[in-house]
Amino acid sequence: MELRIREILESKEVKVSSLAETVGITRANMSNIVNGKSTPSLETLEKIANALEVDITELFTPSSSGGIIGVIRIGATNYNINSVPDLSRLLERIERGEIVL
Repeated sequence: MELRIREILESKEVKVSSLAETVGITRANMSNIVNGKSTPSLETLEKIANALEVDITELFTPSSSGGIIGVIRIGATNYNINSVPDLSRLLERIERGEIVL
């Protein structure tokens, strides 16, 4: 899954180290996320979105079809995300307690 965190960081003039501190992870871990070398958990994605003051869907790169394509792993289950509505439905299920982080 390709994220656009670097683009958002640059537009907001925020440094990776500052974002890492706000989110509560190491600079190295945040750097790996920003550079696509590791996949963050949904919880970490939510923290990043909150720290950058953007909707979580803004973290994902649009596909050529205009949707987002990615997989979010929660526990032993993978959730395919092919559009913003898919992501919204997943977040709603988490908020309702149907899916536990």
